[in-house]
Amino acid sequence: MSIRSKLAWTFILLLIFGITSISSYSILFIRDYLLEEGRVEMERDTRWLAVTASSLADDDEFEKRLLETARTSGYQLAVYDSTGHLLNTFASGDTLIPMSQSLPAGIMESVNNRNNLPLLPQNPGSEVLTSYVALNQPVAGAKYLQASQFKDEIYEPIKTIRWIIYYGMFISIGLVVVVSIWMARYLTKPITQIKDAAQDIADGDVDREINIKRSDEFGTLATSVNQMASKLRADTEQIKEFAEKQRQFFADITHEIRNPLHTISGALDMLGLDKLSEEKKSKYIATAKKQTERISHLFKDLKTLQRYDSDEYFVERQEFDLADIARHIQDWYADKAKEKGLELNIADHTCKVVGDPGKIEQVLDNLISNALKYTNEGSVDMTYKKEENQVLISVKDTGIGISDEHLNRLFDRFYRTDKARSRDKGGTGLGLAVVKSIIKGHGSDIHVESTIGEGTRFWFYLPKA
Repeated sequence: MSIRSKLAWTFILLLIFGITSISSYSILFIRDYLLEEGRVEMERDTRWLAVTASSLADDDEFEKRLLETARTSGYQLAVYDSTGHLLNTFASGDTLIPMSQSLPAGIMESVNNRNNLPLLPQNPGSEVLTSYVALNQPVAGAKYLQASQFKDEIYEPIKTIRWIIYYGMFISIGLVVVVSIWMARYLTKPITQIKDAAQDIADGDVDREINIKRSDEFGTLATSVNQMASKLRADTEQIKEFAEKQRQFFADITHEIRNPLHTISGALDMLGLDKLSEEKKSKYIATAKKQTERISHLFKDLKTLQRYDSDEYFVERQEFDLADIARHIQDWYADKAKEKGLELNIADHTCKVVGDPGKIEQVLDNLISNALKYTNEGSVDMTYKKEENQVLISVKDTGIGISDEHLNRLFDRFYRTDKARSRDKGGTGLGLAVVKSIIKGHGSDIHVESTIGEGTRFWFYLPKA
């Protein structure tokens, strides 16, 4: 059974029970009220009947006048002598109420002790309401007067009231059924909407939204489900993007390894020729060695990236002097810059920072190496200076520059602005990705600005020692 049916039946049964209980209580209350009012009225009428009977003449017309009195009052009257023996009965209608042939001694005693006040015994199980009274003075041998009436005559008005209550109850039950069904549908509609939406989201429809504009708990739940769907949608897009990058990563790494292996294989085939000159042998050996070094650098970069992704101790911080790294850079690239006719300006003043000296040296090595590759004239500058509690480290060149369309993806793994030319220069496509990973591991970030034909500048910050 659905929640809607359960709610509808619950409302219907509870309200029907409530209406039935109230109606039954109302009928019982009205019966008791009418009976009590009938007793009060009968007590008053009995006193009047006693006075009337006492004032009748003691002659042959006594019974005739008492019969007329019974018909006028609407009660069935009976008279008893002083010993409690029944003398005669006077009926007001066609239906006779059975009368006792003699009054019980207890009744006579109670009546005598009431000083001419009526006695109305409580008989809950009896269908007749009875009243006894002693006459002021005996008339025609009559000492006691009994007035009787069927309780149904007292309850007569309740028959109409009962049907009014029943009609009202049936109408109320009908309204309750309609209102309960409507209320159940109103309460369960948002639950159904949320359930359907959650099922659609579970089936993969992360674009599904619930349009429930309510300020109650259902509205809050709908908003939470929408937020969950939005988060799931964002996560799905991120997973798709990651999967695409991963697919591209494997395609790139396969391509990166295949090319040098193909070159090495070709060089080895040539070296196997019998009549190969020494000059060509040296050339093919150098080519194979160069491609081997390229593969070695590739796996070295991949190892660095893998450590960044999984090793929380990727960066081992300590205090060191940037001047030591500057001198190494100068020694490594001075000759290369001279060969290309470039001016290499490396700052070498003392400046102590906190970080991993080996990895910061790897970062600057990558940045200087790239700057020299893509600069054909002018200069390559590496500077660092203190700014409050940080040190700004910058590498700037006057090379070919990078267009704006490539800047956002410049640090992606295996991304190249010019794939053919980058491979010709021996790059792995991972250098800047490694740079970004190392700087991120230091809690900082790498920044870049570039202008086509004017040059490029990379910079990042390290904490001052």
